[in-house]
Amino acid sequence: MIVYVLTSLGMGGAERQVLALAERMADRGHAVKLLVLRPQLKEQWPAPLPVIHLDMRKTPLSVLKGIWRARRFLRGYRPDLVHSHSFHANMVARLLKVFAHAPVVLSTVHNVNEGGLHRMISYRLTDFLCVRTTAVSTAAAKRFVRLGAVPKQKCAVITNAIDILEFSSVPDRRKQTRAAMQAGENFIWLTAGRLVPAKDIPNLLRAFAQAQAAVPNAHLWIAGAGEAGTPQQNVHWLGLRRDLPALMDAADGFVLASAWEGMPLVVGEAMAMEKPVVATDVGGVRELLGDAGMLVPPRNSDALAASMLAVMRSSAEVRQELGYAARGRIENYFSMESRAHQWESLYRSLLARDA
Repeated sequence: MIVYVLTSLGMGGAERQVLALAERMADRGHAVKLLVLRPQLKEQWPAPLPVIHLDMRKTPLSVLKGIWRARRFLRGYRPDLVHSHSFHANMVARLLKVFAHAPVVLSTVHNVNEGGLHRMISYRLTDFLCVRTTAVSTAAAKRFVRLGAVPKQKCAVITNAIDILEFSSVPDRRKQTRAAMQAGENFIWLTAGRLVPAKDIPNLLRAFAQAQAAVPNAHLWIAGAGEAGTPQQNVHWLGLRRDLPALMDAADGFVLASAWEGMPLVVGEAMAMEKPVVATDVGGVRELLGDAGMLVPPRNSDALAASMLAVMRSSAEVRQELGYAARGRIENYFSMESRAHQWESLYRSLLARDA
């Protein structure tokens, strides 16, 4: 029996990755439940598995009540393994090792940047309460080890993975979505993700302004929850969208301008959809993209614009070849099925060692 601990089920990549993994484990015959720190959100990923919300808020009393609820749940359910994800969930899962005698506790970090010095110290001081810490990219693992948050001998890398069935190109869907979005014959760039500082949307807007000045029929679609920016020519703020595969089908290229990342799922999804990708060289992006896309330095709008222009000025055949290479890389190295097998193998080895 496995319990996955998350901070929330909000519309982020880490949450979606955990849900996909949990579903794969359930399909493989494991009993799976989700323990979520925050109350149910208005906008969150649907979970086809049992969910226990601890209703924690930013008050000490609600945190104590949440830990008590979790303690009572774990003592009744008695799982074999607790797998937590990202800082707050990792800390709560480790505390439950003390207060609820939680069994094997496994922590996962989803970003190269999960907070400042006090969080890294918290990881270091509570490390003895978990059997292993995994990171979604080599870049994240190296940073956590370098900062002393995780001992090198207890840190492993298991990268994010992509559902290659969900993210597959559908020609008719491309035509329909472009028609609905009134894309015409314009070159459409898509970016997606929560509108937070890590995504560095200002950098993207500066780069796009340069690219669009050279290629007037270029348009940029920005899909993600958060406050829209100021109006800009040919920039379309789409807000939170649940039809990302359709938007990717309709787009001609995908761009990521992040200042920092773990291993962004959305880049892998765009690759699976056979899209040319231009992305900043942060976190695990290089590990994911390989030579199947274009990497540029972060916070450098001139370099980002130049690469976007290079893609737009290349022939349709060249872009298609790049897209095929990107899809092949995802199929060969980042499919969800192969990653689920890797996780299951790790679970079994940790449980065998604890027996």
